[in-house]
Amino acid sequence: MDLLKQQLKLINANLPLLDKEKLCTLTIENGLWTSITKQKGYVKEGQANDLENMDEATVLNLEGKILLPGLVDAHMHLDKAFSLQKVGNSSGTLEEAVENYSYAVKDFSKQEIKSRIIRAALMAVSFGTTAIRTHLDFHIRWGKEVAFRTIEAAIEAKNELKTIVDIQLFPLTPFFHFTEEEINILEEAMQMGLTGFGGAPHLSQTPEKDIDIIFRLAEKYDCPIDFHTDESDDPNVRTVNHIAKRTIDYGMKGRVTVDHLCSLAAMSNEDAEKMINKIIEAGLKAVTLPGANLYLQGRHDSFPVRRGVTRVKELLSKGVPIATASDNIHDPFHPFGRGDLLQIGLITAYATHMGSPTDIRTILKMITEIPANILGLNGYGISVGNKANFVIFDAITPEELFTLLPERRWIYRNGGWLIVPGKQKSWNNPKIERLWSQSKSYMTLTL
Repeated sequence: MDLLKQQLKLINANLPLLDKEKLCTLTIENGLWTSITKQKGYVKEGQANDLENMDEATVLNLEGKILLPGLVDAHMHLDKAFSLQKVGNSSGTLEEAVENYSYAVKDFSKQEIKSRIIRAALMAVSFGTTAIRTHLDFHIRWGKEVAFRTIEAAIEAKNELKTIVDIQLFPLTPFFHFTEEEINILEEAMQMGLTGFGGAPHLSQTPEKDIDIIFRLAEKYDCPIDFHTDESDDPNVRTVNHIAKRTIDYGMKGRVTVDHLCSLAAMSNEDAEKMINKIIEAGLKAVTLPGANLYLQGRHDSFPVRRGVTRVKELLSKGVPIATASDNIHDPFHPFGRGDLLQIGLITAYATHMGSPTDIRTILKMITEIPANILGLNGYGISVGNKANFVIFDAITPEELFTLLPERRWIYRNGGWLIVPGKQKSWNNPKIERLWSQSKSYMTLTL
């Protein structure tokens, strides 16, 4: 059957981002939403199949299960994923993680990096993610060839996965020094097909100079910027101030994202409010990374121990678009994680005391609509004319969703099902099954 020409009707769908009270009927044709109708009650339709008997069905009864647009992970490190067995971190600090990985990277082959990227991306897809922004290590200190291994691996992986997941690529630019030769190499990498520029200026001895260079390059290539920003327990680390200033100077409102913002949590309320007002004035977008920051931050404290998660509720209350994202998976920065944004949403709720019905629905937006806006995704969301990329969860309320973290998830993209729980093989596509098996097998051989 030609899936792109198949019309699919979904009845009794629970759409908490659209209406928390009423079930809906939706239709799909040629991979697009063609109608979305609120039901007056539970619909019974004789031709409908349930999700347990869906083979070639044209009408599916979701029986009140939750349907969300494909999840969007606004901040990952796919190239580092599953490197923990080769790169340890005995202290658990950010400093040791940076140091250890920066020395190990020169010994990774391009194929190893590519396999890690594919495995981590597909694992995220298996939980419902349909778009990812990944930051890529760019270690020019070991020479151009080493730096380009990661870039080439990521571009090849992105192309192989393009029908399965959308991936944006942002290089983590050097932060200890920034020579003219390194800038030229970075520009060459950008011309290979990267999405935008990134970096971690708070780790630099000359952060404002480095920020200025990145803004000049972004202006030259007309591309967005995504900074690791102030990932520190020190309340005096405030590179976001200069980032906000340059965003205004370069007319880049809405095109600059600041991630982590840990020092914001360590500041006094008065100072934090001033920083948040600058974020608002500059039109910055934000991403919180609670899993990794709860693990890494506060390592030098005795008691009380700071936990590093930024002021999510304050940013939301002021209208700052802030997403929550996975960050690292099984590497020296974060030994845990699995690329499951529902799990990340739960961690966010715990870390930020967000448990009310309104809060829980806000967290759903932080893994869907808000990061889709940050990534600038076109045709995203459950709306007529948009791409019908979505995930169905085996849960009937958002509260139940975060309680159960249901393993059973039906994932639909580009006119066909990627994941169908209950089948002998979870992947409903032989190409994806092959990529998944190859990436896992290669990594096992390189241990």
